[in-house]
Amino acid sequence: MHPVIETILSGGPAVTDGAWGTQLQSRGLKIGACPDAWNIAEPGRVEEVARSYVEAGSQIILTNTFGANRIVLSGHGLESQAAEINRRGVEISRRAAGERARVFASIGPTGKMLLMGEVTEDDLREAFREQAQALAQAGPDAIVIETMSDLAEAKIALDAALETGLAVVACMVFDSGSRKDRTLMGVTPEQAAAELTSAGAHVIGANCGQGVEGYLPVCRRLLDSTSLPIWVKANAGLPELVDGKAVYRTTPEEFARGAAALVEAGARFVGGCCGTGPEFIRALKEALSGG
Repeated sequence: MHPVIETILSGGPAVTDGAWGTQLQSRGLKIGACPDAWNIAEPGRVEEVARSYVEAGSQIILTNTFGANRIVLSGHGLESQAAEINRRGVEISRRAAGERARVFASIGPTGKMLLMGEVTEDDLREAFREQAQALAQAGPDAIVIETMSDLAEAKIALDAALETGLAVVACMVFDSGSRKDRTLMGVTPEQAAAELTSAGAHVIGANCGQGVEGYLPVCRRLLDSTSLPIWVKANAGLPELVDGKAVYRTTPEEFARGAAALVEAGARFVGGCCGTGPEFIRALKEALSGG
């Protein structure tokens, strides 16, 4: 086990943070705008989000760099600022975390499909290497590769992140198939666990796509397929479309009970994804402490 991961888990299961996108939107980010660009344009508002999770009790917070690879940024004309956006993302979360939380830098997918020939493996390798190196230069505690549906893309991102020498978490989205237990590309928890473990990840897991209840069996299957710690960040249930906006009905208390069940099932890192906020993390901390 990587020393950073071992140190964190020596105190028991760790609580991570919740969603970032909706929190930024509540502070004025327009739908369709580039969230990562706010690391330069609105660093104070980004820090508000990070700090809100620290104050809610998150032991690990992520960075506002989910889409800060040059392939995604090129859609906003910002690819030349990729390195700066990533460095600033880590610096912002570092300020918010202080001595109270660890910072795990976020790397998300490119949104392009290898299978369809939209990008090549070399394109992905170059983009993820640039992002990972920029993140590492700013001094995070670890890197999180998250919301991946293509195992090939996840492994390329993992290779790039491992080059930094930092601990790396690798997460897939399991939200497809008749039982919602496969990725969009048909990858099972067992396949993901085996390949990501073999590829050198220090932690593996699942995030986004569905709520806590759906991730309970996925968590157990991941746990049965690897000796690595398991990370799960579930959504606040499945969204409903109301007036063109996604509305999540799960309450913080319901989410907290479900996330506590994930810990009982073997997850060592738990937090929230879409539809969650600081109030969800606060409720989760209370549930885990027996409050």
